[in-house]
Amino acid sequence: MSLNVVILAAGQGKRMRSDTPKVLHPLAGRPLLDHVLGAAQVLEPDSICVVYGHGGEAVRDALAAQAGPSVSWVKQEPQLGTGHAVMQAAPHLRDGATLVLYGDVPLTRVETLQRLIAAAGDGLGVLTVTLDDATGYGRIVRDAKGRVQRIVEQKDSTEAERQIREVNTGIMVVPTAKLKDWLGRLSNNNAQGEYYLTDIVALAVEEGLPVATAQPDAEWETLGVNSRAQLAELERIHQREVALRLLDDGVTLGDPARIDVRGSLMAGRDCFIDVNCVFEGEVALGDKVSIGPNCVLRNVRIASGTRVEAFCHMEDAEVGANCRIGPYARLRPAAVLAADVHIGNFVEVKKSDIGAGSKANHLAYIGDTSIGKNVNVGAGTITCNYDGVNKHRTIIEDDVFIGSDTQLVAPVRVGRGATLGAGTTLTKDAPPDQLTLSRAKQVSVEGWQRPVKGGPVKGGKKG
Repeated sequence: MSLNVVILAAGQGKRMRSDTPKVLHPLAGRPLLDHVLGAAQVLEPDSICVVYGHGGEAVRDALAAQAGPSVSWVKQEPQLGTGHAVMQAAPHLRDGATLVLYGDVPLTRVETLQRLIAAAGDGLGVLTVTLDDATGYGRIVRDAKGRVQRIVEQKDSTEAERQIREVNTGIMVVPTAKLKDWLGRLSNNNAQGEYYLTDIVALAVEEGLPVATAQPDAEWETLGVNSRAQLAELERIHQREVALRLLDDGVTLGDPARIDVRGSLMAGRDCFIDVNCVFEGEVALGDKVSIGPNCVLRNVRIASGTRVEAFCHMEDAEVGANCRIGPYARLRPAAVLAADVHIGNFVEVKKSDIGAGSKANHLAYIGDTSIGKNVNVGAGTITCNYDGVNKHRTIIEDDVFIGSDTQLVAPVRVGRGATLGAGTTLTKDAPPDQLTLSRAKQVSVEGWQRPVKGGPVKGGKKG
């Protein structure tokens, strides 16, 4: 049986108090709607239709490219309820079944949706949840035999119906042909003056169509976002689940409540991640990698045995095995480190490859550079790679020793085994196996006196 997915994403989100459409607010670094689209795509449906409204084209423009051409985008204007929203998608629905999801309910597991689809069979399926406090939710009304009869909204319910704790999540799967028929029969004769999608449940019962229910493993799978407080709550729930998965995979966390994964994090055996670390994009850690506190890693691969000290920032970089990074080091895009490399405090590396066993332990900038094996880069060394218009490359061959406070003015090459004396400004290639240095002559001035406060200005004239 073919499957359609309709995602309702037209809500205004007034309580967010934001110019950004609600479904574009981020959770774990991705828009809420993107989480729902991702779950829908895992189901491999024949079609996906997103119904947007508030925020206009901004919602479609933000996600259409990555969602791909198979996703249809339909605007609901004005917004006259969930039933009216699905009416806008009806022309895009194929025969089979249609699953209705919500763009502000980001944490529903794919397994839960598959369970609902299986429970529905050829009938109608509703995802329900049982709450201790059901205030504000539509109640699932059953007959004496436990069969679903209808869904009643809070504002339209009786006192007895308000005691029901099983509620509608809004997520349902419906035979598409029946759905199109029932949408045309909906009425807005209710307290809200809207077309409720939930009214199709009573229509299904009238026709004798089976109405099945399924429930998620966790209540939070069905929670939506209507305020920044709720968004923050879901963020912590999501991060807690990520932390639990990492712990199950053999990762030690300094504090499972203080980690943020805003993308995907793959970690090998016996890794350690200290507190307040942020992982963005795709990050992969080999076995026995240690990440110190307060680090940010974005699209980084780190091989086994490497230790990253506190307060390091790494982006679009690749680090080999058994390296030592930081503290306070920065690896910028296209930094590639081989095995056993040391990058120390306040060292920045950008668009450079550094060979095995090389070290830059203190206060250095390495940009647009290729460094060979077993090179020592002294404190205060910088590669002068930018002439104000273009970037130029520096080549440092194997076994080079660079003294402190050296400037290498690119394009320049330092030959194998060369030594650059401290304080050198290198503007021409340094030959291999030789000492190269450039320094001004040292001068000592006899009779010079240090200035004192309130004294005459040296070299000044008396007026």
